[in-house]
Amino acid sequence: MAVKIAVAWIGKAKDASLQSLTAEYLKRLSRYAQVEGREFKSESDLLKFADGPGRSRTKSRLALLEASGTQFSSEEFAKFIGSYQDRDSRPLVFAVGPPDGFSDQARSRAFLVIALGRMTLSHELARVVLLEQLYRAFTILAGHPYHSGH
Repeated sequence: MAVKIAVAWIGKAKDASLQSLTAEYLKRLSRYAQVEGREFKSESDLLKFADGPGRSRTKSRLALLEASGTQFSSEEFAKFIGSYQDRDSRPLVFAVGPPDGFSDQARSRAFLVIALGRMTLSHELARVVLLEQLYRAFTILAGHPYHSGH
């Protein structure tokens, strides 16, 4: 079963080069999963999206990116993605928050909080790093040489 993934962020993307990288990794990821990138004006809009509109859409599983979250190696992240797609049919929403972080409400809604590392990244760059790591995870699962030796 192929997992459905949304990479969501709050706020307008400003840097054209990072917008281009976002599009490139979304395109690469589409070979392995049903994936979309979504921009939201507010956290509440993002949470409504994750909950699904009315009863017509399945509620998603929400994973937040925050500095206090769990850190994975690329191999551990691939294992998480593989396990998730084997056991859960709900869409997976990875959310990059606003500059001031997520609210307690969003944290309570999340089933997972992930940190990309201990260093601080701009939110636009964090989105690209997340997308690259998602792509890397799927190539690891597929045995593609993209990851080998790194």
